Amino acid sequence: MIPPIANKFVAGETAEGAVSYAESLNGDGVSGILNLLGEHYTDRRGADADADAYVSLVQDIADADLDACVSVKPSQIGLDISDGVFRENLDRIVDAADDEGVFVWVDMEDHETTDVTLDAVCDLGRETDGNVGVCVQANLKRTPDDVERLADVPGKVRLVKGAYNEPKSIAYKEKSKVDEAYRDLLEFMFAEFDDGIAVGSHDPKMISHARDLHDEYGTPYEVQMLMGVREDAQRELADDDVEVWQYVPYGDKWFQYFYRRVRERKENALFAMRAVLGV
Repeated sequence: MIPPIANKFVAGETAEGAVSYAESLNGDGVSGILNLLGEHYTDRRGADADADAYVSLVQDIADADLDACVSVKPSQIGLDISDGVFRENLDRIVDAADDEGVFVWVDMEDHETTDVTLDAVCDLGRETDGNVGVCVQANLKRTPDDVERLADVPGKVRLVKGAYNEPKSIAYKEKSKVDEAYRDLLEFMFAEFDDGIAVGSHDPKMISHARDLHDEYGTPYEVQMLMGVREDAQRELADDDVEVWQYVPYGDKWFQYFYRRVRERKENALFAMRAVLGV
């Protein structure tokens, strides 16, 4: 059972709980990106089981007529086993989702997985006419080339700053450099993409920059934030007619995810402390 302290960041242990949470989000004008927690399987049974769970989740979303989609980690569905297992399971999930009109995001992990992830998304984006999206990371020095490649691929691209501790030779380490790269990448995307821009950020300055770029170029966009982080701002943006999606994790592998969220931000740590102390 997930303790109350973690409920701020995780929508229960079951798909039923995640679907119910997404229904409440929709009532606030916010859409849901449902993510079954799990990653880095080296046993195919675990990878296949999570792929099966995503296929079932797609059906649950369709049956409930939710404004929701799914997001999958490559290592969760077999990339650490082989490229072939990853593609087989991703193809199954995307096929099921495409049949039901449910969008599929493919998360980005460390730099060693970037090429195989992008290759898969480019193939499936064209096969499904854009029912697949991918995350790219502004801190990686290669990302401008990746975004240029993705500009011609049907689907969406989520831009985040990047959370992995990558080598200095391939990634920016200074916050100012990452912020500069993020702003430059956003400007390229708004100028060159027809649609499908997802601003994955809690940074008010980046969200404001995206709004300005939208006003300048007219390119449709959405803002994506995590469950439990700046939720008041999410609702305010939705009330202001900005398309907002909340990343909603669930499942029994919640502890590691919750621990990362608490360590990431001072505000999250203070929330956890208040919950423990009952204040």
